[in-house]
Amino acid sequence: MKKTLLFASLLALAGASSVAAAADDSWFVRGNLGSSNLHINSFGSTSSNTAGGVSGGYYFTPNIGIEGRYQSYGNHGDSLGNSLDVDGWGLGVVGKYDFGPDNTGFYIDGRAGWMRMHAKATLAGVGSASINKSKGYAGVGAGYDFNRNFGVGLNYEYAGAGDKGNSAHTNTWSVSAEARF
Repeated sequence: MKKTLLFASLLALAGASSVAAAADDSWFVRGNLGSSNLHINSFGSTSSNTAGGVSGGYYFTPNIGIEGRYQSYGNHGDSLGNSLDVDGWGLGVVGKYDFGPDNTGFYIDGRAGWMRMHAKATLAGVGSASINKSKGYAGVGAGYDFNRNFGVGLNYEYAGAGDKGNSAHTNTWSVSAEARF
């Protein structure tokens, strides 16, 4: 029993070491800035605003990783003083394919995961209310890695927001910069 446990532990350690050795640019930090469209299904309304976020994570291989992220989808309001501010914290997976040698050149990527969305609605003269829900997100992107440590991209992301009868979603287009170390 002890030999089996020892063998399994050594095998797991060897596997973890080979994954770490294969990841040339393991850690990353990524920032994005763009435009978010918020669509509230029950009202049939859509509004746009500036969106931005930051994420960080670890590539287990040059092509697969995990990320933790914060994303602001902007404050969507009207001329009457009503507004809806939406943001979220998330955790997900990242997949990336570089067309150039040594993780340089053009690339495509994808990401998906869960976000803890926070929406704060303010109605002019009435007050405000907040909703917190866990929702999914998914995105795709394309860009260019100038070297093994820095690249820029154009991204699209879809994220759920809202609650039961007030379902909503965001469509976000952004540009990003990613540093790897």
